[in-house]
Amino acid sequence: MSRFTRRSFMKSTIAAGAGMVLAGPNSHVRGANNDLRFAVVGTGGQGGGHIRYFNDKEGVNVVALCDADRDHVNKRADDLEKKSGRKIKRYTDVRKLFEDKNIDAISSATPNHWHSLVTIWACQAGKDVYIEKPVSHNIWEGRKMIEAARKYGRIVQVGMQKRSDGGLIAAFKYIKEGKMGAIKWSRGFCYKGRGPGTNGIVYGTNGPTSPPASVDYNLWCGPAEMEPLRRKSLHYKWHWMWNTGNGDLGNQGIHEMDLARWVLDGDEKLAPTVMSIGGRLGCEGTGDAGETANTQIIYLGYKPAPLIFEVRGLPRKKGDSSMDNFRGTRVGICVQCENGYFVGGAGGGWTFTNDGEKIKQFKGGGGGNHHQNFIDAVRSRKVSDLNADIEKGHISSALCHMGNVSHLVGKSASVDEIKNTIGNNADMMDSFDRMLQHLKANEVNLEATPLTMGPMLNMDPRSEKFIGEHSDWANMLVKRNYREPFVVPDKV
Repeated sequence: MSRFTRRSFMKSTIAAGAGMVLAGPNSHVRGANNDLRFAVVGTGGQGGGHIRYFNDKEGVNVVALCDADRDHVNKRADDLEKKSGRKIKRYTDVRKLFEDKNIDAISSATPNHWHSLVTIWACQAGKDVYIEKPVSHNIWEGRKMIEAARKYGRIVQVGMQKRSDGGLIAAFKYIKEGKMGAIKWSRGFCYKGRGPGTNGIVYGTNGPTSPPASVDYNLWCGPAEMEPLRRKSLHYKWHWMWNTGNGDLGNQGIHEMDLARWVLDGDEKLAPTVMSIGGRLGCEGTGDAGETANTQIIYLGYKPAPLIFEVRGLPRKKGDSSMDNFRGTRVGICVQCENGYFVGGAGGGWTFTNDGEKIKQFKGGGGGNHHQNFIDAVRSRKVSDLNADIEKGHISSALCHMGNVSHLVGKSASVDEIKNTIGNNADMMDSFDRMLQHLKANEVNLEATPLTMGPMLNMDPRSEKFIGEHSDWANMLVKRNYREPFVVPDKV
């Protein structure tokens, strides 16, 4: 590993970043014909998509790749060199990439635990950023990312593509104008197979095992604890480990959480309360070593209408490969209003009467122009041109983290105990009753593997810290301990 210290990096990049901001954000020396020169950080499955999306855009050239796995970066670089006819720079240490003044912007598809530090360092180095969702690994990191973007005058877009879906933009405008009456609740759904026989299972080992020889494990871990590897697959399975991931709530679910929040008033602040019910269920006897919940209800107490989110990783019933749905959607949202409801997701959706008859379709393209939206904003230098600015991404990501915090400070509880706690909250009880039916269909024994009931936590949206009962424990999870020299700075 390079003996490149955080202090020396900060000195050089802050000076460079400040100079670029003072000289104007367009002071980069562009490539031929004013082309934008991109680097992709994290070149696994999602990163491969980033390479295609950006390299195929007019006026954009992907000129560098970075990954802690040398095999990943070399394979992607070899393929891109053949396609483009250009020599592609290759990095394993992202700090070295940020020293390259011939890179204008980066797109990053690293594991979640790297998102905030990559974004902050890139901003300090004077580079614009397209960062994958969730924007952060914890609540505190997201606010630091916003501070860095604003301080250094950077354009930071979040990979929440549905923000660029014309059908959803039109539908939410229609709903917010009151065309269907007041919103009663907004629900998000992530019913996606993560149970036995899927990539949601983390096959463990009887003891520590070596990472792939092509991986610099120190760089791969970065800000996270450098824990011994006790699973058979390093890549992708990190989603289901708390040290590096946020479960499906922060994986697929962040997209639908963002939609369910977007349609509500009070769009740009955290919910005042949160509660989680769920667990990692139905995986017994599979050798699963995963940690995050695969079955979960999150209640977010927005006023006047709450946001309720449901995660289901198990199938419709045991032995079946199909998944449940709610009013026809598995991965999407439902917004209940006084005079009907909306169901949709990627590609738009429909409004319905309360009797289930279709009223109006809002057809969209699924957000396929989201990457172009970032490129256009990089050229205009206007944050307002972004469809998914870092602040929007932070709030939605933080809601996922809030739900996981309630889960992590929760305790095992019986069905009766949970029902007594829910009390007369009819919306939460509806979700819980349907969860119980779902688990019964999957033959989950809740006496042998009980649910975890998180406490109803109170959040101060201004400070983005928990207050009141259980807040001491909860606030310990708002920020993580960072491993030197990969430390997210208090002052960006």
